[in-house]
Amino acid sequence: QVQLVESGGGSVQAGGSLRLSCAASGYTYSSNCMGWFRQAPGKEREGLAAIYLGGAGILYADSVKGRFTISQDSAKNTLYLQMNSLKIEDTAMYYCAAGSYLPQYCTTTARFDYWGQGTQVTVSS
Repeated sequence: QVQLVESGGGSVQAGGSLRLSCAASGYTYSSNCMGWFRQAPGKEREGLAAIYLGGAGILYADSVKGRFTISQDSAKNTLYLQMNSLKIEDTAMYYCAAGSYLPQYCTTTARFDYWGQGTQVTVSS
């Protein structure tokens, strides 16, 4: 089992920045792929970014490419999502997830095994 706890959410004005963190514990060695997702009220969950083996492979959704950066500190078992140039439409609950996949399947559409409880991000004008 892998436990994931997100933090760093909050309220920010449009154009601002936030950095989300996801602390992993448990059998973290079993997970070689991690991702960030979000879900806004009334909308489907959206995959934002995925990272394989601490950075050997990184993918982004078009909606956040160039604005968000996923990274991982393996020594701290922590995943990050740096979010810049935030827009009102980025308002959502943000979740991190973990799983074990071959590198070509470590994408934002993978069926991750473990999920955090989420952290709320609210962007206002």
